[in-house]
Amino acid sequence: MKAKHRKTLNLIFTDPVSKTIAWKSIENLFFALGIESTEGKGSRVKFYKNDIAISFHRPHPAKEAKPYQVKDARNFLIQLGIQP
Repeated sequence: MKAKHRKTLNLIFTDPVSKTIAWKSIENLFFALGIESTEGKGSRVKFYKNDIAISFHRPHPAKEAKPYQVKDARNFLIQLGIQP
C-alpha cells in the first residue's frame, strides 16, 4: 500500500469524520486493497470482496465524500478486517 493510500485509510478512521476526503481517493484505496467494483446506473457503484459488498452513489457535483459515505466506507473496511 502506498503512502497516499495509508493516509486515506487513516483519514477514514479519524473522528470526527473528515469532510475533505476526495471520493476518488477512497476508490483508489479500495482498488489498492484488491476490492473490486461494478458500475451501476448513473453514479451508482458497487464494491465487493470476500462475499462482502457495499453500494454507493458517487458524490456530485462535489468531489468530496459526504460524512455518511466515509462512515459507510469505514464500516465496510472493518467488515473486511482492514483497519489502520
